[in-house]
Amino acid sequence: GFFDPMGFTEGTSEEAFQASREAELKYGRVAMLAVVGLVAQHFVRLPSFEQVPSGVRAVTSSQGLQGLLGLTVLAGVLEVSGLANPLAGEGDDGSDGARDLRNKELSNGRLAMVGVLGILGSELATGKDAAQQIEGLASAAAALGRRL
Repeated sequence: GFFDPMGFTEGTSEEAFQASREAELKYGRVAMLAVVGLVAQHFVRLPSFEQVPSGVRAVTSSQGLQGLLGLTVLAGVLEVSGLANPLAGEGDDGSDGARDLRNKELSNGRLAMVGVLGILGSELATGKDAAQQIEGLASAAAALGRRL
């Protein structure tokens, strides 16, 4: 069987559990890339996208929408072609090292999913992208340090 100490998957087959685990890995990988992209877009601009706003506001411009459409089509092609299969070529031989790496990837993916929600939520609340949030936090910490 599979490890489920709380019984959340009672009545679920191992195949259904593995399908859920595949989806979790895939979404975690997407979230890890999204966190990097949400921070990097403040500093890196692709040619012909210099005028597109950073962060969530990117979809308010026609170029930003075109970029989102292009990424969506690319993701769809990768998904349909099978190149996006999270378990393909993993080399999981059942050893403790391979299991440890898989668990680390799951944990980092879960953290990244929460991170994306935090970045997007704070951006919607403040109007500042991820890098501006970090800069604001650093200056606030420096000001707090001067007062102590």
